[in-house]
Amino acid sequence: MQDKRDYYEVLGVQKGASDDEIKKAYRKKAKEYHPDLNPGDAQAEAKFKEANEAYEVLSDGQKRARYDQYGHAGVDPNYGAGGAGYGGAGGFDFDLGDIFGSFFGGGFGGGFGGGRQANPNAPRKGEDIQTRVTISFEEAAKGCKRTVDINRVDSCTECGGTGAKAGTTASNCPECGGRGYVTVDQRTPFGIMQSQKTCPRCSGQGKVINDPCSKCHGAGRVSSKASVEVNIPAGIDDRQIFTVRGAGNAGSNGGPKGDLKVGVFVRPHPKFERDGYNVWYEQKVSFTQAALGDSIIIPTIDGDVKFDLPSGTQSEAVFVLKGRGIPVLNGRGKGDQLVKIIVEIPKDLTPRQKELMLELEKELGVQRGAAPGSKKNGFFDKFKNQK
Repeated sequence: MQDKRDYYEVLGVQKGASDDEIKKAYRKKAKEYHPDLNPGDAQAEAKFKEANEAYEVLSDGQKRARYDQYGHAGVDPNYGAGGAGYGGAGGFDFDLGDIFGSFFGGGFGGGFGGGRQANPNAPRKGEDIQTRVTISFEEAAKGCKRTVDINRVDSCTECGGTGAKAGTTASNCPECGGRGYVTVDQRTPFGIMQSQKTCPRCSGQGKVINDPCSKCHGAGRVSSKASVEVNIPAGIDDRQIFTVRGAGNAGSNGGPKGDLKVGVFVRPHPKFERDGYNVWYEQKVSFTQAALGDSIIIPTIDGDVKFDLPSGTQSEAVFVLKGRGIPVLNGRGKGDQLVKIIVEIPKDLTPRQKELMLELEKELGVQRGAAPGSKKNGFFDKFKNQK
């Protein structure tokens, strides 16, 4: 593991590169080494995986900061150095709320806090927990299943969540009488004032456990690791969040479990660019294909499709492939694929090719040396008029 290349070096960017520069550099590398473009090339496949690994770290603000400080030890559990501290696969042993606050704007619960309820023995829903997954462009478009490893709190199997040793039960707190709070008298200049505060003996629970469970030590809940299969919905976009109901921390007093919030990071695609539910794709064609038209093959996220390119097509012309885009998230229908045509002008023509081009130009009546902005017809305009 010590011979890993520097992630900035892998993508070919400086350490202080912006997020946009890192994304552009990754797209360039991914396109260069993508397995679809290099079939059977093991070296290209290895470099493609290396670029994916580098982008996954450098595109994540938290991981990037740890990498900048500790190097590979800060983001690779196999190093175990620099205080990396992993807590289960795919997650650091620190508050994931910081990660989501940075990327998604916060808004997540967590921890074991919460205000005292009027009835201390009423059922309480468990706390929500968070995790994240990184998926490919195609997986985001079509949806997929992933198994995530999480740390959460489950009901103690030894005592059934009561906190009391098997065969025993909790009793009403003798100090607060099961109310969870006590009344306190306080002398003031205006006389004796009464106030209520959390019972110090039962910590507001209203019950005390005289013989606690040996496994959970009276808490009724224990920390555990779990593997959860999640269904990532088709059409989800980069940095969006979906919820897995009932996969969070166990509740108290028979309350339901909390939820699992899953943040999704989508790797850029070397060919496609997402725009809402539409997909942009650049198709390069030859000089003659644009002039004469041609039946060409266009890749889409659902596979290749045949497209009849009309004669006289201008460079940067955009054609729409209806319904070939991204499925609408939790809805119906799909976006479109927008195909931008890039005409490649031939270089290094042979003398014979130049002669033929000049003959064609003369045949079409194109005037050479026309001033910029003149209304004289160009090569493709002549061709379009002859269709």
